[in-house]
Amino acid sequence: MITLGIECTAHTFGIAILKDKKFLCNLRDMYKTEKGGIIPIEAAKHHEQIKHPLLKQSLDTANITFNDIDLIAVSNAPGLSPCLLQGLRFAKELSKEHNLPIVPVNHCLAHLEIGEITGAKDPVLLYCSGANTQVIAYAAGKYRIFGETLDLGIGNFIDTFARYAGIGFPGAPKIEELAMKSKNKASLIQLPYSVKGMDVAFAGLLTNLRQKLESKKYPLEDLSFSLQETAFAMLIEVAERAMAHLGKKELLLGGGVACNKRLCEMAKIMCKERGAKCFVPEREFLVDNAAMIAFLGQKMFKSGIKIMPKTKEFNKLDIKPYQRTDDVDVKWKK
Repeated sequence: MITLGIECTAHTFGIAILKDKKFLCNLRDMYKTEKGGIIPIEAAKHHEQIKHPLLKQSLDTANITFNDIDLIAVSNAPGLSPCLLQGLRFAKELSKEHNLPIVPVNHCLAHLEIGEITGAKDPVLLYCSGANTQVIAYAAGKYRIFGETLDLGIGNFIDTFARYAGIGFPGAPKIEELAMKSKNKASLIQLPYSVKGMDVAFAGLLTNLRQKLESKKYPLEDLSFSLQETAFAMLIEVAERAMAHLGKKELLLGGGVACNKRLCEMAKIMCKERGAKCFVPEREFLVDNAAMIAFLGQKMFKSGIKIMPKTKEFNKLDIKPYQRTDDVDVKWKK
């Protein structure tokens, strides 16, 4: 079986081709800015411009034609509406033209399911991306959220601070670089630490960081270092508590922020102390990517989930920008 995966939830438009369990390609093109954050309409325009060239490049890379494709998997939830619409319209066009089934995929669950390639069998997922920060695990017949952000996603929090500092989008990789350059790592700057039960909050931390930045009393490198140490400690605390509550011995990191070396280091230290295993997919499967969409889409299709052209289901198929992880009926695991 050959599956075409389409990722389109936010800044990244991606196309991947999966043949059975082998990825023939996993290409992506990302909307970026010199300063400021992501503008959804502009990101959608980027997707519109790149979709056909990226599809051609993907087919050429995989050394196949579109006639070899058996299935189209597309991320239709959650995400930015203008971006999601671009991807779904493209998937529907291709589905109609070639009479292929579509499988709509939840982006968050795709981050979790792709962890299977690392060898993780029943993990707690610490999902850290731009808009999403959740602790997720499969329990009692469905994926459940055991903790989440009460305001900003960890990635959006870091990117917003970067914007205050005059850094373009995405800002998180640049903040990581600045943190590594801090010369005062022995003296952590005191910042608000907001863990509320199993949930975290970043708005107060962001306000405090902005005030310290504007005071010009602290080097940006030191603020970046202290930001990471504080925010990541919050994430590791709630992830560890979920592992203890569920009795699970595996932690899986997912989402673009999981590319951060310091976050990975802290997660591995915690797991080692608990006698647990920490799994981190390769970078191309952490950032927004179409490979994970194809991977989960194929699993869903094999369990009987599909939508064919010229059906009522096909006409009703729409984006779900606010769909929660625990709203998804996980038929493919039952």
